[in-house]
Amino acid sequence: MSRKLNQQNGGSSSSSFHGSVYSEIEEVGWEHLVHLSEDLTFMTFRILDKKGQSHIFEIYLPQSYPKCAPSVSADMPYVCKLKWSMTSRLKDIVLQLHEHLEKLQDFLSTMDDIDKNLWVVGPIQPSRATSFRQINLGNDCFIVLAINVYDPRSLPECRLLGPEATTDNLRKRWKRNCTRWTKDKSIGENLENLMETSLPGPRQSIMEDQQVECGICYAHCLPVNDELGAKSGSGSDYTCDNGSCRRAFHSVCLGDWLRSITTTRQSFDVLFGNCPYCLGPVAVKVDSNV
Repeated sequence: MSRKLNQQNGGSSSSSFHGSVYSEIEEVGWEHLVHLSEDLTFMTFRILDKKGQSHIFEIYLPQSYPKCAPSVSADMPYVCKLKWSMTSRLKDIVLQLHEHLEKLQDFLSTMDDIDKNLWVVGPIQPSRATSFRQINLGNDCFIVLAINVYDPRSLPECRLLGPEATTDNLRKRWKRNCTRWTKDKSIGENLENLMETSLPGPRQSIMEDQQVECGICYAHCLPVNDELGAKSGSGSDYTCDNGSCRRAFHSVCLGDWLRSITTTRQSFDVLFGNCPYCLGPVAVKVDSNV
């Protein structure tokens, strides 16, 4: 009798939890939901900033929810400390994340400006959490800039790489001219003032030809194998559409991975599922002969 009563209470509690979570997601908007686990304790939301850029946030609900605050992870240099009380709801978390994104706009814009206007050689396809860039200065010299997340327009920490004679000269210029750095100029303009030289712009053709490793097999190219047909020895040929992810894959590897996931759907020769990294929607055409 008591066991049956406990089971009924457990079922009632579970039903109440599910109803509460669904109600809170409704308040946020189902259109922002990217993924929801079967037990409703893990979910991902897509949030747009004022520039229309997409950001994916993962939210984990503890067993003691809502007494205890959810935990949040995201492709950001840091996530704000959440304000939470017994009366808080998921929409309050999303609102705080929106506010956090606005605080990060200066940092994100600075990194985007570097990627757009300078010859960045690393990291390849950086995440939004990455606060450094390796930039080609020409003449086999490179500079690694560490951007201050909290004050991105300030003078960054740097490390020079290349022939010793050339880097020694550039290092002396940096120390001599560091007071020229001003926050009202772009990173590129400041670098040219400090280095007393013009910097090469982005090499789009080189960047496009540059091999990018697959996010599943971690190789640049597929093996040379007759069974792969036209794909034999080819590089990454599929990129996640999510602007905050943009992870590259071999379509063969992504197809094999999607086939191993029970939630993957197939229509004719196209597999529909979720990106292994951001859980955003992906659709890849597969060759039945591969």
